Amino acid sequence: MRGVVWFRRDLRLADQPALTAACEECDEIIPLFVFDEPLLQSRAFGDACVNFMLGCLDDLAERLASLGVPLRWRRGDPAVEVPSAVLEWKADAVYWNRDYEPAAIFRDRTVEVELMQRGVQVRSFKDHVIFEADEVQSATGGPLQRYGAYRARWWTKWQAAKPAILPVPKTLSSRGAQCPVSCPVIPSPDILGYDRVPVRIEPGERNAVKRLRRFVKGPLHRYAAGRNRPAIDGSSMLSPHFRFGTLSARTAVRAALDSLTGSGPVSRADVVTWIDELIWREFFQQVLAAFPHVAEGPFRETSAPPARQPGQERDRLYRAWCEGRTGYPIVDAGMRQLNETGWMHNRVRMITASFMIKDLRLDWRSGERYFMRQLIDADVAANNGNWQWCASTGTDAMRGYRIFNPALQSKKFDSDGVYIRTYVPELDRVSSAHIHEPHLMTLEAQRRAGCRIGYDYPAPIVDHGQARREYLDLAKRRVAQ
Repeated sequence: MRGVVWFRRDLRLADQPALTAACEECDEIIPLFVFDEPLLQSRAFGDACVNFMLGCLDDLAERLASLGVPLRWRRGDPAVEVPSAVLEWKADAVYWNRDYEPAAIFRDRTVEVELMQRGVQVRSFKDHVIFEADEVQSATGGPLQRYGAYRARWWTKWQAAKPAILPVPKTLSSRGAQCPVSCPVIPSPDILGYDRVPVRIEPGERNAVKRLRRFVKGPLHRYAAGRNRPAIDGSSMLSPHFRFGTLSARTAVRAALDSLTGSGPVSRADVVTWIDELIWREFFQQVLAAFPHVAEGPFRETSAPPARQPGQERDRLYRAWCEGRTGYPIVDAGMRQLNETGWMHNRVRMITASFMIKDLRLDWRSGERYFMRQLIDADVAANNGNWQWCASTGTDAMRGYRIFNPALQSKKFDSDGVYIRTYVPELDRVSSAHIHEPHLMTLEAQRRAGCRIGYDYPAPIVDHGQARREYLDLAKRRVAQ
């Protein structure tokens, strides 16, 4: 039997359920990747994400080629290209790992119907998450809408199931299909209509494994505190690898828990805190799968004030936020890090999102879309879930009053301004006493620092205290209506 393994968000060989099943059930396999042309043309994500994906595909293609199983690729609408390739190659079955985004679910159903009508078997598998939505449910069998309840049931499920890790199939090297199909090199970003940009996080399965090993040997066991400090290497930076499946969540959780049995200082509390972040990821995936409307709008309507109306003032504020020119150093450092590297520290993501929504009163969907276009780890569920958390339109119980003070956040988590100076070089000579609120410097202090507020670095585009009061007053009025 000849089977096609359709790679999507699972660009690896180890712990790859679809690939493992195909090797067990087929005499020949053909790995396939389809560049989704409608999605590429939508520009829903940007250069950093595409460049990282291509790096992952290069790594996957190299590993498959070393085993004598070349990766085939096509470009177009997957709903057309997958059935076309299957028929051309006279395949008997198609294997893929499931995706939970609304557009992906529709696409997969379309492909499945087309293939089954032509007598081709379809096998799909759980992979992108450890537990799917129907495995972690409420007592009445419905989707959970509170993270705390979801987390508790997730851990109960893990203790009962302890999912196994699948090795690279031993028979893979003997399963390469002998069919006359061309196998061109993976296209470059410009061929796909994107710019070449430096990839700051190394792509590919091998680099994902290396990064995980480094993390579990050190930073993991200081994670609870380290994850909040953007100037240090305190987080795993594995999010783009989870996004493109160069590392499975099962492997990550296993490695984290196994590290508790090793030598050296270990911390169960820190390990659990990191795994909780992976559970948040799965929670947002099941929210998106169960409530697909969140991809286009709020999970629920709230008493939060309406967003600022379109116009020149709105555009001015939004442009300053995007460019990292707000006059709030921690916000500007985060936005410049995002624009330069395609990644932003998670604590700073919350600060910048809160500032855009609460201080500038801009529609959270504008920020969500901007992040998707800039992030190297652009993921619909995680990005949407976190933006709705900040906007208080998501599944959490807060109603519009979660407002971060950027200066206080900066003083608490980047006290010496190391992170700020890295991405806002015009503040490099500003003292630590003023680095968080440089607009409070005297003219003499500005002269000594070589940074004139309003010229070398912008004055705050809004006053946080006033913006906070206005936001809360508008919220109260809306509740009273």
